[in-house]
Amino acid sequence: MLPLSTTVVFAALCLSVGVLADEPDDVSKATGNSTSSITWGACDPLIVTNTAVTCGFFEVPLDYHDPSAGKGRLAVAKINATGKRLGSLFVNPGGPGGSGLDTLNTEGDLLTPLTGGLYDIVSWDPRGVGSLTIPGEIFCFDSPDEYNAFWNGTIELTGIQEAGNFTDKADIDALLALAPAMQEKYDELGRRCLRHPSGKYLRYVGTAATARDVVALADALDGPGSPINFVGVSYGTLLGAWLINMFPERVGRIILDGVINPTLIATNETAPVWAFDELVDSDKLYEGFLTGCALAGPDGCSIATSEGQSAADIDATIQALIQQAHEVDRANASLPVTSEIIRSGLFDVAYNLSDGVDFANTIWPQLVAGVQGELNVTSQLSRRSTTMTRRILRRDNDTNQQNLTRSYSAVAILCGDSVDLRGTYMSEVFEVIISASQSTSKMFAAFWPAEFYACPFWPVRAVERYQGPFNKTLASNVLVVSNTFDPVTPISGAKALKALLGDNATLIEQRGFGHTTFTEPDQCLNALVFQYLANGTLPQNNGTMVCDVDADFELFAGVNTAAILQAMGV
Repeated sequence: MLPLSTTVVFAALCLSVGVLADEPDDVSKATGNSTSSITWGACDPLIVTNTAVTCGFFEVPLDYHDPSAGKGRLAVAKINATGKRLGSLFVNPGGPGGSGLDTLNTEGDLLTPLTGGLYDIVSWDPRGVGSLTIPGEIFCFDSPDEYNAFWNGTIELTGIQEAGNFTDKADIDALLALAPAMQEKYDELGRRCLRHPSGKYLRYVGTAATARDVVALADALDGPGSPINFVGVSYGTLLGAWLINMFPERVGRIILDGVINPTLIATNETAPVWAFDELVDSDKLYEGFLTGCALAGPDGCSIATSEGQSAADIDATIQALIQQAHEVDRANASLPVTSEIIRSGLFDVAYNLSDGVDFANTIWPQLVAGVQGELNVTSQLSRRSTTMTRRILRRDNDTNQQNLTRSYSAVAILCGDSVDLRGTYMSEVFEVIISASQSTSKMFAAFWPAEFYACPFWPVRAVERYQGPFNKTLASNVLVVSNTFDPVTPISGAKALKALLGDNATLIEQRGFGHTTFTEPDQCLNALVFQYLANGTLPQNNGTMVCDVDADFELFAGVNTAAILQAMGV
């Protein structure tokens, strides 16, 4: 799940009204009477280079409840089963806005062994993603220059600068003073997005339609009414939760990893959901990094200045640099490193703790030099972090100017799925950020722009949204998995979904760090996943089980996950 942004309560309010989805009465309602099929062939070599992957297109209705809306198409990719085929396994990488084609291209060789070669592994670029699917990537600007000119002088480009989790009243006043101008900017952003050529598709990129797309794909590839096998990661778990409750009779083998609590999205505005719920464990990831650095000592982690330092000592060193960067930025905003850039780099680490070694030993010395004014802006230390660069750039390899422009696909999908507009002001969102920085995540609640902070102002809701119930009786049991500490989809989301599904779900906790269990190797979890995919077997441990990350996987030299958890008292 990726953190960006957007204020708009105006004439386009009519676009926020959508259909709330129930399970379909029959297959034709689910698929819009689709008779589409896929002709498989070679993939576009500019996008997919893995020769094991074949590609095709699949036609879908833009609106499953209104045929007059017209047709769209999905760019679909597949890796064939290598053993006795049990069916198709649909994989959604989350985001929202993640590319399935890219996932199979880069991760397909890892997915096949995990499934034992028993499934055709199928993924696709969902609505609003890439240049091949229609509707494709959502844009509101035509060039980077246009984007930068529009946001020039705002926190959209610089991020929110603060130190001490808003304990300084001057930082609070400075942020709240920006609210009126940012409100105007987000109002205009909404109008821009609606005027842009992709604006006509904003209503049609929602997750309920994508759930119906999965059903249509399953009907085409495995036969009408066939069980649907699905792996959803991060935001893909929301798709999975909607899918299994919209179509409970179609549930086959379902794995949901890095779970968003679906009831939160169905009932609350996204800004407080992100700040108070999704980030609730993010500082624990930061603590894990500090602990690993302290255990590694100065030989393995350059932030440690002497043997025997504690995690609190490492934190003090980092906080001192953040404070210094904030003070320097106040005096001279042209210097390359700000408090926000330091936090952004640490947020990267929170997503995948194995990146901590590179941050500590390569990035950290450059940050220190940048704060001290001894470093020019480099490709590694721009005004935005590498994470933000990945979020801003397009996901395919096309070379036209627009593809280098900020994509709004994640905003369009997430906000299209969210609750109706409630007249929230930018100042209220800023108050949420301040409060969450003081209570939930001192390190990361002020990360800006973030998609979840945009939805109170986004002018459009999807034509169809599923808002529950989320406790349907399912045709087969599902597997819910989570790390003990995940920065943006905490284990509380997995536990909430398990509680909703009751005996229809088994929860496996991986005692590890990072966003989804894919960030750390775990032979225990891999074996359980394989058994489930191969024959439907789930652990019989009162619906829950714990797996440990492989002991030989080190986050710092000589420091594995178990050592960090033990030092943290977990």
